[in-house]
Amino acid sequence: MDAIRFILNGKEVEYDGSAADRLLDVLRDTYDCKSVKCGCKEGECGACSVLINGTLINSCCVAMGAVEGHEVVTLEGFRETERFAVLDKAFASVSAVQCGFCIPGMVLAAESVLSKNANPTEEEIREGLSGNLCRCTGYNAIVNAVKIAAKEGNGLW
Repeated sequence: MDAIRFILNGKEVEYDGSAADRLLDVLRDTYDCKSVKCGCKEGECGACSVLINGTLINSCCVAMGAVEGHEVVTLEGFRETERFAVLDKAFASVSAVQCGFCIPGMVLAAESVLSKNANPTEEEIREGLSGNLCRCTGYNAIVNAVKIAAKEGNGLW
């Protein structure tokens, strides 16, 4: 079997396991991307969110064979960007992080929202975050953080 080649957080990598293995498991166990959480294994909670070619995807629903030749970004890679710095500061400014379990997925969802529309409405933000569940914050602080990031990061998205 040929290795599965893809770009992970800006670096070309090869995976020698089964094409049927779940991306979620491979990211955590093979590439030590612990920001990718296993919450539901059904694509319902968003804790395992990653960006594949810039699109927000639940990695628990993706087989490794599907990432051949694609770019996968986890929070480990995204946190090295200027956009992350703006989101990080915005989340901290409104105490949008409580237990933290959902935050890697929420931050990538916020990136997805802002990359599509640098100045989203509250409704667009809520819709963009809707695939990511949070049991602690009630979402208002997270939505406010995305609004702040849109304003403070003017020109980055």
